[in-house]
Amino acid sequence: MRVTVGFNGSGLASVQSQLAKLSGQQAKQAYADGLSDGGFRARREWQREMREQFDRPTAYILRSVSVRKATPERLSVEIEPTYFGGKGVDPQKILQAQEFGGARRDKRSEAALRRIGILPAGYQTAIPATSFPGSDDGRGNVRGGFLVRLLSYFQAMGEQGYKANMTDKRKARLHKGTKDREGVRFFIAYGRLRSGPTQHLAPGIWAATGQDGFIVRPVLMFVRDGTYESRINRERVAERADLEPYIERRIRYRIRKMVGE
Repeated sequence: MRVTVGFNGSGLASVQSQLAKLSGQQAKQAYADGLSDGGFRARREWQREMREQFDRPTAYILRSVSVRKATPERLSVEIEPTYFGGKGVDPQKILQAQEFGGARRDKRSEAALRRIGILPAGYQTAIPATSFPGSDDGRGNVRGGFLVRLLSYFQAMGEQGYKANMTDKRKARLHKGTKDREGVRFFIAYGRLRSGPTQHLAPGIWAATGQDGFIVRPVLMFVRDGTYESRINRERVAERADLEPYIERRIRYRIRKMVGE
């Protein structure tokens, strides 16, 4: 979303007397400050849209909406999701799918599981309705530390992270447990997708816990590739922000502040 200077005649007329008191550079600065104020208003409305349309959006996604402030030399302000690097998925890709709909991209963990042949073609992962203890981050996603342990267990960390893959010795300790934590063994079930002793279980990653591993619980389910419906509407965001009159008011305020009225 980009907001550019483009006021109607009446909006400019309302500040002409105040503009006359400013130098050319000061007037440009007042315009730039007013536009930037409008950019931050649009950012707040965009975040409000995400909170209303998404189920427990992460702080990472909410913070990704950034404002490129206007300057006297560039009288425009840009508001858009920005990728700041790191291991997270590019927010632009996530929000584009939410705005226009379409197929959901694989998460990094899904790509890793697919690479080693665990996740079948045409499937992605989802947390079961009753999440495995310690796996849910409280926002409907797998907690990062738990996911790393799961990928490590199945030797899915890849070439760069191969040293983080669990050794047989570490697995044995995990299976045995401690006095403070029960033992757990993770295994793959493919249900009716493949023949075998786990055909009675839904496809996914499961955990066996308890004495002799008799308690079996789902950890991460394999589900058909997901698609997004259109949920975010930038026109609705712009309408709510009501930017043109708001920016005009902010420019008048910035001018008054600059001339000391």
